[in-house]
Amino acid sequence: MAKPLTIVARIEAKPDRIELVKSELINLIEPTRKEQGCLQYDLHQDNDNPAVFLFFENWESRELWQVHMNNDNLKAYMQATEGAVADFTLNEMTQVDR
Repeated sequence: MAKPLTIVARIEAKPDRIELVKSELINLIEPTRKEQGCLQYDLHQDNDNPAVFLFFENWESRELWQVHMNNDNLKAYMQATEGAVADFTLNEMTQVDR
């Protein structure tokens, strides 16, 4: 059985756009959790730097995550936050067992 795909996405908002980015990220949570293949989709905000957000995601497969990456909700987020994100890093990962 294939292991789930783990995604760690780090989004850093521009200082004057934190609330906009946060609001748009929150809007992604509910519809994404309903998507086929979504096992976990949790948003975090850094305690020391409120401009930094992190999504911790688990997907049944990379193919189903790719469907998510091309959906209308994500396109709407990208349009709404255009110019508001200072930095974005995404890591595709697989859990390492002992």
